[in-house]
Amino acid sequence: MFTPLQKQTRRHLALGFIAALGLLSALSPAHAQTAWPSKPVKIVVPFAPGGTTDILARAVAPELSKAFGQTFFVENKAGAGGNLGADVVAKSPADGYTLLMGTVGTHGINKALYDKMPFDPVKDFAPITLVAAVPNVMIMNTEKARSMGINNVMDFIKYAKAHPAQLNMASSGNGTSIHLAGELFKSMSGTFMLHFPYRGSSPALLDMLAGNMDVMFDNLPSSMQHIKSGKLKALAVTSSQRSAALPDVPTIEEAAKLKGFEASSWFGLLAPAGTPNDVVLRIQQETAKALNTPAIKEKMLAQGAIPSGNTPQEFAKLIDSEIRKWAQVVKASGAKVD
Repeated sequence: MFTPLQKQTRRHLALGFIAALGLLSALSPAHAQTAWPSKPVKIVVPFAPGGTTDILARAVAPELSKAFGQTFFVENKAGAGGNLGADVVAKSPADGYTLLMGTVGTHGINKALYDKMPFDPVKDFAPITLVAAVPNVMIMNTEKARSMGINNVMDFIKYAKAHPAQLNMASSGNGTSIHLAGELFKSMSGTFMLHFPYRGSSPALLDMLAGNMDVMFDNLPSSMQHIKSGKLKALAVTSSQRSAALPDVPTIEEAAKLKGFEASSWFGLLAPAGTPNDVVLRIQQETAKALNTPAIKEKMLAQGAIPSGNTPQEFAKLIDSEIRKWAQVVKASGAKVD
């Protein structure tokens, strides 16, 4: 027989045990998976609307919305070569509700290009997946190129050397792959153009189309429609191999005999460091599924983008290797941003 005090103690212990089981259940991976997402998820694009980063984010967002039954929406936060928007995500709660469409600029180039970085591209982020890799393309306004007698890259180099500091080079911002591809070209070709950074590809392209800028090394997807329409002339692609989307356009290495020239871009989803692993894996898996659907895959390939969907571990290795690679390129080109 138990005394009243012993019965009360046993009852409290039993209730405590039940409560503990409930807490463990709530913290279990299965419960975490059903709890997220319970509200809309924001994908920050660190550049202005209309560029390749924006195009890819807006292609992926509706697919994730369908997969998770919750809204995934895009928010543009342009500035500082992508650092402004990336920093916002780095300092956001690690709860899976704020993601970044990062780029080779924010997570490969900028660490070497900027004297002061507001975030660490490795320590402050949880890589989710590489969305796509794309070549850049050296473009001019078609009418302007015709008036200058420029039909190819060698014509451009000859004209630039005959008119030093008279050509303007547009980019999507300081530190972007578009900017650095131009800096690498200047360094390797012995030419000089005045750099005009914009807050994304879209506003830079508007001035290219208007004839206010002379040359740009844009991401291929954002320029493709204007190249196809004939408004912009593609002189060369910056990748080591020709693009399947523009098979007749040579590489810069081919066109100008600049051995080893390569300056491609990539774009991928990242979350703040500390985001639960199960959330990261679920986003990666659904993104990979979306990128592998015929409609999305064909659309990206037609625009010059090569879809990926790799694992977080593979994406992390890519970021590490790109940081090392671009540090050497930045040093060789002499490019620097205060």
